[in-house]
Amino acid sequence: MKKHSLLTNESSPEVQKSSLKGFSQFLKEEDGMGTVEVILIIVVLVGLVVLFKNQITEIVESLFGRITSQTNRL
Repeated sequence: MKKHSLLTNESSPEVQKSSLKGFSQFLKEEDGMGTVEVILIIVVLVGLVVLFKNQITEIVESLFGRITSQTNRL
């Protein structure tokens, strides 16, 4: 009794070529991926801002304080 080619890993060259062609087309296809990537980046950035809100506020206030004091010298 012969086993199915998928189980024995002995597929014909035609099947291998078509599966590789399908896989390479799948890798090249980027429809909609840009939108998902942008949304994920935005979600991560918003999460970081929420987590480090106090530290970001302190840094920005310190920078603006330095800018203000240095512009008053001019």
